[in-house]
Amino acid sequence: MNYRYLLVCFLLFLAAFSFGETPHKTGNPELISKIKSTSGLVALWDFKEKAGKPRKAFGKGKFPLTEQKGTVPRENEGPLSGYSAIFRDSAFLSLPNNMTGELNIHGKNQGVTLMAWVKWEGKTGFVGGMWNEYASGGKRQYGLFVSLPYYNGGDQVCGHISSTGKPTPPFPYSIDYSASKQIVEKSKWQFVAFTYDGQYIRSYLNGESEAREPELIDHTKGFPGYPEGITHSKNPYFFPEGMGNNGSDFTVGAVLLARGMGNYFRGQIGGLAVFNRALNPEEIAKFK
Repeated sequence: MNYRYLLVCFLLFLAAFSFGETPHKTGNPELISKIKSTSGLVALWDFKEKAGKPRKAFGKGKFPLTEQKGTVPRENEGPLSGYSAIFRDSAFLSLPNNMTGELNIHGKNQGVTLMAWVKWEGKTGFVGGMWNEYASGGKRQYGLFVSLPYYNGGDQVCGHISSTGKPTPPFPYSIDYSASKQIVEKSKWQFVAFTYDGQYIRSYLNGESEAREPELIDHTKGFPGYPEGITHSKNPYFFPEGMGNNGSDFTVGAVLLARGMGNYFRGQIGGLAVFNRALNPEEIAKFK
């Protein structure tokens, strides 16, 4: 047995504690490199910064996300940088609309992709995007959620797109989102994503997008024009209206609702990437 090697390892372990930090995973520089080299990248956050610091991105800008309504702690664990941001209670991250720049993706035939590496603890959780459900009647644009049960998306990856920013007529909420066929596991690192190509929204879990058969959508019966409700597929979800330029901030971990900030993400986010085009299935699969 190499006792000298063991002694060196033990001393390095003690040194880590002496500086107030526990050892952490080294991250995945190869995966980060793959993301950076994929065309259309607007921003990639790896959440390596400590609590209290702006979370800065790689890509077409630094897009510094700042803490709101509390602090967002850093955990010494994560699939990209070896770190992740912990979201609990009411704290979230935000970038004002006037600083969103190329994150303000919109247009009739414009594509978008959001992907994230999350360890989700349950309940409806907003991961990230430009999504505001209340101000000026709604400033919805694009957003990635985990679990939107009201319209058949419970415990699933949901990709939301809006043209007007408002609820979908004649319904009280926006109905226009895809939902993965697969269920997101709790307390386990998962790769979640959605794409929009100007026609279809597709949800992915761990690099795969499974099609769903047409189904009756909950809470759609009895509305004007829909006495029997709406039946269609949730994945992919047909939505040819495009994305509006609706004025939302870019937020991570929460969205603005009528009652205030809500849909808080509970758990860890170890990476978030935004692309200004719809990545194809082969490209998505590279990042699982």
